[in-house]
Amino acid sequence: MDSAKYLAAIDSLCARDLTAADGESDAYRSGPGYRIESLETSHGTRTGDVSRRMATVQDFYALKSHIAQELDDRWGRQQPLWGMGTLQVRLGRGEDIPEPWALTSVLMDDLELWQPPGSDRWIAVGVGYRDEGDEVHVLAVASDIDPV
Repeated sequence: MDSAKYLAAIDSLCARDLTAADGESDAYRSGPGYRIESLETSHGTRTGDVSRRMATVQDFYALKSHIAQELDDRWGRQQPLWGMGTLQVRLGRGEDIPEPWALTSVLMDDLELWQPPGSDRWIAVGVGYRDEGDEVHVLAVASDIDPV
């Protein structure tokens, strides 16, 4: 595991201007006030063997936990694991959930969440695997929009 690579990407998200519009080619997804980047991506898991996909999901959860521990060591444990179930129910009821939180609730089951000291920005890390038409990702989220 190359922790330095992942932490550098998260540091970049912490410092980045998030006022850009959707469509930045190097982002997994971005919009005004947020950016989502893939820290790690599987290859060949979007089709075929479900057991291989789920093994990759487990590996990526282990990687997410490792990254989360590094960020806990840096910023302190700030939030309990944030399950996306409540947001999914609220979306199902037609509530307006701002991005990136609506998207993360569709892609991931849970997020590790921090607000770095002295910052108004939120940083989250999760495993995106619920879209079976996409590869599995360890995703890092930076947002100036408070989680709901």
